[in-house]
Amino acid sequence: MRWTDEGIVLAIRRHGERALIADMLTVEHGRHAGLVRGGQGPRLRALYQIGNQVALTWSARLIDHLGTFTGELLAGHAARFIDDRVRLGCLAAATAMIAASLPEREPHPRVYDGMMALLDALDRDADYATRYARLELGLLAELGYGLDLSCCAATGKRDELTHVSPRSGQAVSASAAEPYRERLLLLPQFLLDDAVVPTYAEIVDGLKLTGFFLDRRVFHAHSRKVPAARTRFVDLLRRTATLAAQRVESA
Repeated sequence: MRWTDEGIVLAIRRHGERALIADMLTVEHGRHAGLVRGGQGPRLRALYQIGNQVALTWSARLIDHLGTFTGELLAGHAARFIDDRVRLGCLAAATAMIAASLPEREPHPRVYDGMMALLDALDRDADYATRYARLELGLLAELGYGLDLSCCAATGKRDELTHVSPRSGQAVSASAAEPYRERLLLLPQFLLDDAVVPTYAEIVDGLKLTGFFLDRRVFHAHSRKVPAARTRFVDLLRRTATLAAQRVESA
């Protein structure tokens, strides 16, 4: 068995004295693992860095075997912002969430496209936190737990949507939400309209929303925990939001 594809490195782990096992997000074959012979050597270890985009060839005797990867670098990403703690944290969170939640060997081209959009934003240092929040929203949809943000669950209204029901995952309008505000999750407007430029605090609210449903419907339901990399990234964003608010107050 043999195929070629493009992939993004999600995770690597040592295997024996010289090899690595690489977990890749590929275009046509979904999340797929493979053995990298000699992967602990300096050249291949640099190739299979988290977030790198690689042209892959996978081969195995049988389709259900682990198989081996050979690859060539298409684009390196993490090296471009190695000194930026927040951007590195965003990349680590995205790759960890995809690796922990997507089933193996099932194509999810929309997740791949979302990851590529995030990598582009990280390279340009532009709206990457917004892209990450939308990636999580898309991840929920791909896993079959998409939120219904099209109209109010109570009234059917399509405007003034401000909250989400934690039970149904449906949007709620401002008027319908008023008596139950403390029980509902905030719905930041940038998740409804790509033209809206959110504050860091609004991005944190968006990640609280997606994180709630990812935890409850994806991880907790299978007796697993949300990856620590995501928790660290959200904490970094919270601190950034606090510093931004303090600068506004002191201006």
